[in-house]
Amino acid sequence: MVPYYTDASEVPDRLRKYFFQRERYFSLYAQGCLLDEEGWYSVTPELIANQIAERCRCTTVLDAFCGVGGNTIAFARTCERVIALDTSPTRLALARHNAIIYGVEDRIEFILADYLSFARSYIALSSQQESNISSSQRRIDVVFLSPPWGGPEYLSGTTKDKSPESSSADQHPAFSLSSVQPIHGTELFQLSRQITKNIAYFLPRNTKLDEISALLSPEESKDEKVEVEEEWMGSKLKALTCYFGGLASGQEELFDE
Repeated sequence: MVPYYTDASEVPDRLRKYFFQRERYFSLYAQGCLLDEEGWYSVTPELIANQIAERCRCTTVLDAFCGVGGNTIAFARTCERVIALDTSPTRLALARHNAIIYGVEDRIEFILADYLSFARSYIALSSQQESNISSSQRRIDVVFLSPPWGGPEYLSGTTKDKSPESSSADQHPAFSLSSVQPIHGTELFQLSRQITKNIAYFLPRNTKLDEISALLSPEESKDEKVEVEEEWMGSKLKALTCYFGGLASGQEELFDE
């Protein structure tokens, strides 16, 4: 499906810097892990994926944009069941292939699906259950959101906000949730909260913090806070993981609400 690179000379120039980090992405890369081009620049480094998975420990977690499986594999180590979605047959096949290498494929359901359609269908079935209409739907405890950020150019911020005051500490323009794909990041969050209050939202390190805090309505903010965790690799800040509901430290009692 995709080439397996063993030497930097085989790698296209645009991907070479990612190839040098291959064992940060998958510690078992040498055993045959595969990534497509998008996977090379979007997969979560394994140590960060493991940290997130530990925070999201539960019965059933939904990985809404699983890509080549970095987070999916980590979740399969801490959760009883993982539902892994992607719209790309290639990436879904790669995720399954990589999960087999790690020996966790039996805990994962790989589903070729658009997350928005899946979420709306799940929410509709939940409403039927509440109306005492028979349904065998599995409860989802946690939703992990790692949506497309717009490619490697996400650090350039958005065309809507290039003002000097929007720059982050490392001099990158602030990233707005309006740049999240396939829909505005706020809409994506609101849709997901209809599935569960327990959301882990993986976002660029230069995301505007005021937009993250505004994801909770003033009413919700009375009883709930968002926890923003910085994800570092060595001396470099790589991303932010934002925890909501019972995933945030100090409000574990909200997990089963």
